[in-house]
Amino acid sequence: MEDGRFSLDSYHILLVALGASLLLSYWLPHLFVRRPPAATALLMGCGMVGSLLFPQVVQGIDPTENPAIWEVAAELVVIVVLFTTGLRIDDLGNWRYWRPTIRLLAVTMPLTIAAVALLGWSLAGMTIGGAILLGAVLAPTDPVLAGELQIGPPLEGKEHPVRFALTTEAGLNDGLAFPFVYLALHVASQGAHPSLWITEWIAWDVLYRIIVGTVLGLGIGWLLGRILIAVPAWNTASASGPGVLALAGVFLAYGIVELAEGYGFIAVFVTGLVCRRAQARHQFHKRLNSFASSIEHAITAILLVLLGSIMPSLWPHLDWSHTIIGFGLILIIRPMAGMLGLIGTPLSLRSRAVTAIYGVRGIGSLYYLAYASTHVEFVDEGALWALVAFTIFASTVLHGLTATAIVEILDREYAEGDDYKPGADTMTNRCSGCDVH
Repeated sequence: MEDGRFSLDSYHILLVALGASLLLSYWLPHLFVRRPPAATALLMGCGMVGSLLFPQVVQGIDPTENPAIWEVAAELVVIVVLFTTGLRIDDLGNWRYWRPTIRLLAVTMPLTIAAVALLGWSLAGMTIGGAILLGAVLAPTDPVLAGELQIGPPLEGKEHPVRFALTTEAGLNDGLAFPFVYLALHVASQGAHPSLWITEWIAWDVLYRIIVGTVLGLGIGWLLGRILIAVPAWNTASASGPGVLALAGVFLAYGIVELAEGYGFIAVFVTGLVCRRAQARHQFHKRLNSFASSIEHAITAILLVLLGSIMPSLWPHLDWSHTIIGFGLILIIRPMAGMLGLIGTPLSLRSRAVTAIYGVRGIGSLYYLAYASTHVEFVDEGALWALVAFTIFASTVLHGLTATAIVEILDREYAEGDDYKPGADTMTNRCSGCDVH
């Protein structure tokens, strides 16, 4: 029998590296600043350092070779956070309150997809299918990493209109970007003959899947709210039931809708939104959110460390054009598309600027790219992964380092404008970021 003492098994080294990365990322900043910035960039940075010191620990998780691992991990994070995103919204307001969200989804997201796709094709030399996929992958605001700028836990308020717009946008645009992912798959596999797939794409991937995800999400959310909280009168789940019941809602909604070939991402957000309407002021919603958020934060942190750890292996695929596209999206394309989309909405210029700028890239992008990679082999797959990983890292640095200051300003404005009510007939109030002109 071979002596295996002190063999430095790569799996155990990985566990040590993960533990050290999590500890340093969440503990170290508190030694230097009162309110530290988001830890996302530090998590990825620690992952990078760890993989450079111990390159053998990341063998087997290369996304260009094993995208399925990343698809499943990112999928779990996204569906949990989408459900909790819907659950957190205290007041749905009226249609005027949703106008910024609608404009971000209907105008900003398509403009962003088109602009990124054009740059990917013309500047980085990607195929048309790869360029469309890049646009679809990078366009959505991430519901995971943008959490600090979104609405707080249930019953805690902080529903400044900027927070509301970013929250609802992130809750819906992950699902609404899926048709464009399917468009990229059609172009990559049958691009020479669009007449063979364009009708199917519109009827099936756009209309059917969106409608099924929305309708079933509404029904499952209503039923879940009744079962957990509303009926029967002697129901004790709402009083003493465990927070793990949140996962029941997540898995039921996502699984049922995916079996029906709908968009599960839309369904889980709508389910959380509708479930919350069952006695919206009930304390049980806080317990559900707290448990689901803990699961989400843990998986997200691990995933970010692993994403940082694979970046050195992706560096050979990265060139100057990818850097331009990544920074161009974060600093120019998203802000400009956001400002254009928000024209005519009941937000002040400052609120529009914050909403437009803070379109954070993140875990949803990983899922979409991994999903596409498991279905079609793209010519420029290595470049796609390198560019997406670089853009996520750049977003975590630029947005993560500045989000804390923005959050303090938003919360101060909201506190000063405490007569602001989302469901009111007018959005005019003392909050300078909420003025209607």
